[in-house]
Amino acid sequence: MPRVRRGFKARRRRKKVLKNAKGFVGGRRKLYQIAKETTDRGMAFAYRDRKVKKRQFRKLWIVRINAAVREHGLSYSRFIDGLNKAQVELDRKVLADLAVSDPAGFAAVAKLAKEAIA
Repeated sequence: MPRVRRGFKARRRRKKVLKNAKGFVGGRRKLYQIAKETTDRGMAFAYRDRKVKKRQFRKLWIVRINAAVREHGLSYSRFIDGLNKAQVELDRKVLADLAVSDPAGFAAVAKLAKEAIA
């Protein structure tokens, strides 16, 4: 069986790793083995944190909605319950944006939720 020369494929693979390591400091940028370990670790963090980002934004939206709703004499959970009973299908992202940018509009939504509970 003939010997396999891996020049092209190996070089392409190594170049890809070193390209991803751009911006790293020292050997993490220049040495293939260290760069590979660092980029693999970075990719793992990036994958994990794409999920974490969604959690953090949801928490932020809930905090903003809760703060805005308290001014109207409701708690967050009662407000969400009222929206569900009133069949208002606004997600938390939109509600949080409404609470920050348009307090009058949010007040109308809070009134709807309050009426649906009572």
